[in-house]
Amino acid sequence: MDTILVVDDSLTDTTMIRYMLTEFQVISAADGIEGLEIIEKHPEIDLVLLDLHMPRLDGFGVLERLMADNLQVPVIILTNVEEIDQEIKGLDLGAVDYIRKPLNIKALKKRIEVQLRLKKATELVKEHNRILEETVDLRTAEIQRTNEITINALIRLLEVRNVESSDHSRRTKMMMQLLCNRLQEKDIEGYRLSTRKISELIQTTPLHDIGKVGIPDSILLKPGKLDSDEFAIMKEHVKKGVDALDYSAGSEVSQISFIETAKELIQNHHEWYDGSGYPDSKRGKTIPIGGRLMAVIDVYDALTSKRIYKEALSHEEAIQIMQKEREKHFDPIIFETFLELEDSFRAIAQAGKVD
Repeated sequence: MDTILVVDDSLTDTTMIRYMLTEFQVISAADGIEGLEIIEKHPEIDLVLLDLHMPRLDGFGVLERLMADNLQVPVIILTNVEEIDQEIKGLDLGAVDYIRKPLNIKALKKRIEVQLRLKKATELVKEHNRILEETVDLRTAEIQRTNEITINALIRLLEVRNVESSDHSRRTKMMMQLLCNRLQEKDIEGYRLSTRKISELIQTTPLHDIGKVGIPDSILLKPGKLDSDEFAIMKEHVKKGVDALDYSAGSEVSQISFIETAKELIQNHHEWYDGSGYPDSKRGKTIPIGGRLMAVIDVYDALTSKRIYKEALSHEEAIQIMQKEREKHFDPIIFETFLELEDSFRAIAQAGKVD
């Protein structure tokens, strides 16, 4: 049974309304203050019939309090025939309808019926939206977990080949997060990244060299410098990495943002800002921002990490080398951002190194 609160100082009007609305549970209050107290104690109230002229707190005061407290119970105001301006004021303050005294039983019931239907429909929509949001959140969490599992599985392939370590993956992800967050703080045109893009860049950073899985051990694990033929084969890891993430079954297949970000990193992290990189000799901002970010991270981590073919350099040595080739290799804004964060990069490079 729907519950209706009648807020009216007229005992005659309240008694008449109770008689008219026998199919509802009717609660009454003699003024606005009592009415608000009842609403607070009984949130299940479905509708309020509100007189405008009452002692202590009038109907307008009640409407203002309901609006201020964001209490969304529908209110039908009770007015006299000549109170057109007050009807409008009541509607402006959040009332959903008005009915004039003397009350007509059929008109009163019809107005109440319409508002109760609207209230139930609104509550149904809210419940559907809540369920939808929960479903979306759950699905999003599942997708994120699936992405993490997929990335970890792919990275283990590199670990098995003794190419990279899980520590390398952790470091590069942290470095990417540092750069992305600082760029957001700087808010420079052309370098703004959405929250989603930042998350994708961070999560897919460890995949930038996944194509090395397809490079022969004789080249991949060679302790010395590669000759020109061997280096040509090594450069193929970019294409192999992009191909490994190819999911297209036709031109009508929708792009998967997460995978496209990973491919962006793989395809472009060896491009140089002056166009002398590979595989496409892209230059400047024609290199996607993910590739420009990864270029700085990859070079720094490679220099400060021990590899089969080299010993780890100190942070200072790495910075010195990068400074020498900054104009050729790196996006100037991203490199300056990197230098602003060099203490944090040093801490990441030195913390818990195992490779």
